[in-house]
Amino acid sequence: VDATALRLRSEAESLRARTMAVLKIAFLSSAVLELFAALGVAMIAVYVGFSLLGEIRFGTWVGRLDLTEGLFILLLAPAFFEPLRELSAVWHDRAAGEAALKALDTLAAGGLSIQGAADVAPAASAVVEAPAIRLENVDFRYDADEPLILDGFNLDVAAGEHLALLGASGSGKSTLLSLISGLAPCTGGGIVIGGTALADDSAHALRASMAWIGQRPHIFAGTIAGNIALGRPGILRGDVTDALDVARLGKVAAAYGNRPLGEGGIGLSGGETLRLAIARAACNPHLRIILADEPTAHLDAVTAAEVTESLLSLAKGRTLIVATHDPLLAARMHRTMRVDAGIVMREAAE
Repeated sequence: VDATALRLRSEAESLRARTMAVLKIAFLSSAVLELFAALGVAMIAVYVGFSLLGEIRFGTWVGRLDLTEGLFILLLAPAFFEPLRELSAVWHDRAAGEAALKALDTLAAGGLSIQGAADVAPAASAVVEAPAIRLENVDFRYDADEPLILDGFNLDVAAGEHLALLGASGSGKSTLLSLISGLAPCTGGGIVIGGTALADDSAHALRASMAWIGQRPHIFAGTIAGNIALGRPGILRGDVTDALDVARLGKVAAAYGNRPLGEGGIGLSGGETLRLAIARAACNPHLRIILADEPTAHLDAVTAAEVTESLLSLAKGRTLIVATHDPLLAARMHRTMRVDAGIVMREAAE
């Protein structure tokens, strides 16, 4: 608890310092640009005023300004300086874009690569039925200077089996899912899925038969049907309806109709968001493997039970691997495996 409190305090202090640094630049830039715009309008008002009083007799093409012309110029002055105000917003957008590019460059230089990432064309599934999955002496570390997270790890998942991975946070459950999906490369050993070795030339086709259901699936701005189909070719309206039935999301979809959701799932609860992710997976005609990372985390008991039932409906006849802390979800699996500090303990489940 003390270590967590110290880390939280350090992170909060870091966030405060970075936030204030950004706000300082934002306020200074906005204040300077607003100052120049305000001074510009004020100078025009002074000129018009003294011109109408007869104190200034220059600056006009013919004769002196009258009241109508002076008021017209004053009304146009703020619009004339509006681009100067807009420059502040555009500058902040540019700074945000540069920060995003810097973050992407940092990620690109991190070293971890996604297997089969070079394949961008739609891939045909490499498996035609629920496959067995075998991990053989798998080693993994995030960086060459870091210790091994997995060392000589072995795992056999039977075809169509439902397996729950249990363990403390940081024990490697999510890492195992990333390795099986090819989102992270093995440091040593190998993974075989349905008799096909997971490698750069096979990962893309193998992933075509997989679905990843995480804790916080991203919801795009658009309709529920659009968020399920995701523009994938060959998905018909009937397929979307069937997927809604599997995810038990029909009533929600009927209530929303064609009204769009907000970016990030604004308008949906946490449980509805997860069931929408399950419906997305159900729309994949090649789906044979389901990888779920804490699908019931942060949900109340009733909602977690609904998500569990939807997930099990989707997993019928398919291979399912779930990383979870939820004992109720784990109890519904065929088998559980506990992964703690590199020690693997197997226990049977009904």
